[in-house]
This record gives sequence, structure tokens and C-alpha cells, in this order.
Amino acid sequence: MLFLRRSRDRWPILERLPEEHMAWKPHEKSMTVGGLATHLINLLNWQIAIFQYPEFDLSTEPQRRDALERRVLEEFDANVDKLEKLITECDEKTLGEEWTLRHGDHIILRQPRAIAFRTFGLSHMIHHRAQLGVYLRLLDIPVPGFYGPSADEETQ
Repeated sequence: MLFLRRSRDRWPILERLPEEHMAWKPHEKSMTVGGLATHLINLLNWQIAIFQYPEFDLSTEPQRRDALERRVLEEFDANVDKLEKLITECDEKTLGEEWTLRHGDHIILRQPRAIAFRTFGLSHMIHHRAQLGVYLRLLDIPVPGFYGPSADEETQ
């Protein structure tokens, strides 16, 4: 999966996270840099769960994982490896099977695995990757290009 390639190949934004600013946040209601990076790891764990289990119950998960205080490349890459293996082993029938996201008795969504993976997994990650880009911009750290050069990179 090209989108989820290792952090150094497809997620250069994770390499640029400033360890000295992991506790920084742009607003009182915002996540910290470290919290946002940690959330990206959690999203990979949730995507893995989409392929491993028929449902995911948020009430059984800790409300928030402690924000990492260092860059998250190793854990992110390990999760990408797990997810890519699950996707490779997955067949069309499995992708069509119903998957449920719940919080106790409250059902948040129930959809085929493929759709849950796309919306709850990938789209959610794309959103937060862009959010990290804004954080870098506010910290005056060059933002990497995702779909071509960014304003901080020379065009060739």
C-alpha cells in the first residue's frame, strides 16, 4: 500500500517532528505534537483491528494513550508492517464482511470492512497527517510535500 509505506518513504512528516516540541500545541483545545503523532499510531492499531476482529469496542480501550515524548518512527513502521501483512492476506469475501465500531451498547458504525478501513482508517489518518503539517508550519519547520513539492521545497 503506497499510502502507508514506511515513515521515511511516505510519511516524511513524522521524521520532521521536533522532539523538543512534542509537548507543544497551537491552542488550548488542540492535541500536542506528541499526542497527534501518538494518535496516528493508534489509528494504525485500529486499522489492524478492522482486519483481525469483527468489531472494536472503544469502551474497552483506554480513553487516551499517553502522548509519546519522542518521535514515533519505529512503532509506526512496525504497525505498517502488521497492517500490510493483514491486507495482503485478506480476500474479497473478508473485505465485504460487516465490521462494527461501538462504545459499549452504542453502535457508532456498522459497515463492510473495506468501507470501515477507508473511512475510519485511511481518511482519518489523512486528516491528522494534514493537521501535523499545520503544526509544522506554525513551528516554522519546513513542511514536506505529499503530492508534489510543498511551498518549502524547491520545484524541479
